[in-house]
Amino acid sequence: MNILIKNLPETEIAYIRRTGSYFEPQEHWGKLINWATGNGLYPPQQSFIGISLDNPAEVESKDCRHDACVTIPDGFEKENHKDMKFRKLEGGQYALYSFYEKPEKLHSAYQYMFGEWLPNSDYAADYERYNLEFNMNNPSEDPEGKCRVDLFIPVKKRRS
Repeated sequence: MNILIKNLPETEIAYIRRTGSYFEPQEHWGKLINWATGNGLYPPQQSFIGISLDNPAEVESKDCRHDACVTIPDGFEKENHKDMKFRKLEGGQYALYSFYEKPEKLHSAYQYMFGEWLPNSDYAADYERYNLEFNMNNPSEDPEGKCRVDLFIPVKKRRS
């Protein structure tokens, strides 16, 4: 497994939040994608990012929060979009795991990163920032139904 350390800049996003199991249909993605493409916000200029805000091992699945996000360019007129929420994602150092598998197996990437890679690396998880799932394809258009996700785990150098 080739894990890269990357620095990401602070990024402004538009997002829609959903509460419920991460394994149920994610209808908020369709709403976000329709809004984003209607406003000219789509790859490669902009990125679609998923943010799982809760650890399902610690939070009941019905209470797990997820944000479907799209990056927005400088100068985007947010005040014209009262129906959308906006915020900044902190930049900084992240460990990048490039995942390509069935969507329901994404949790295995998290298990690997937190259970194996991080404990054996020179880095510790930075729980002040969120894990970011950059969606690189549409699984419904993939011949095998797989998703390509660049999973960014916020890290900081471990103190010796």
